[in-house]
Amino acid sequence: MTAGVDVPAPAAARKSRAPDFFIVGHPKSGTSALYRMLRARPQIHMPRKEPAFFAPELRSSARYAGGIDDYLALFADAGPEQLIGEATTMYLFSHGAAARIAQARPDARIIAILREPASFLRSLHLQMLQSNVEDEPDLRKAIALEGARAEGRSIPRNSVRPQSLAYSEHVRYADQLRRYHAAFPREQVLVLIYEEFRADNEGTVREVLRFLEVDDSGPVEAVEANPTVTVRSPRGYQAVRSLYLGRSPGTRALKGAIKAVTPQRLRRDAVARTHTAQWAPPPPADPTLMRELRRRFAFEVEAVSEYLDRDLVSLWGYDELA
Repeated sequence: MTAGVDVPAPAAARKSRAPDFFIVGHPKSGTSALYRMLRARPQIHMPRKEPAFFAPELRSSARYAGGIDDYLALFADAGPEQLIGEATTMYLFSHGAAARIAQARPDARIIAILREPASFLRSLHLQMLQSNVEDEPDLRKAIALEGARAEGRSIPRNSVRPQSLAYSEHVRYADQLRRYHAAFPREQVLVLIYEEFRADNEGTVREVLRFLEVDDSGPVEAVEANPTVTVRSPRGYQAVRSLYLGRSPGTRALKGAIKAVTPQRLRRDAVARTHTAQWAPPPPADPTLMRELRRRFAFEVEAVSEYLDRDLVSLWGYDELA
């Protein structure tokens, strides 16, 4: 049995309605849009995004106190004829998720999404800032901190899984795919390219439906999900978040006073509006930094191109690097 996760035997997994397919990542690569577009199909049942059961190293140990039963309960509302799926963006990053999923569902189908590394890391960094798990607003400096953070230094106070701040590790695409191909036959793994998905939402979703052996007839409505944003005022955003979480004695007291006089719905709506007001479209990418990142990760692009026998070097413009 794979260490760290209590998984059922394959027969028990089928009986318990474990997922038939998994969207395994990456974040900021179209996973939310694909999840929503598949979830809208009546033949498919998908619960909330990011269950993360098969990546225990990247989630709270208390999240599934009841073990596999708590996880399987997420899919209890699936109809007997529906295909069950789940989407966790960190499964591709996780070193152990592929083997754990295969142990539970060796017949599962896997959908991975890859994005051009430089633009991916920029969007991922902005999301980390938005989620308040990264406190270094400069991407170049954040990447330079990888060594120190691997040694347990310079880790943001609110980062519950600091290993996710190892930005370079997110783009080891060939190694990540090898883990899934080692655990599943290749015909059970579909690798999508984010830029192609963006260019043709409908065509990509129909390809996924055929891969899942689901009827792909009928309309497919394009979805814009989880757009990249930046935080207008990091201090203001942190203040609102601190009040919402009530982590310090002062904010706990203030939060308690607010709760005593304000209905829950109004509190929730006010926090949502305040959070949204803190977000803004991201500034233009620094072209110098983007060139640096593309040169740095050119080897990874060449490696995954060779591994998949696909010319991602040209598709992502790495053949034009000076």
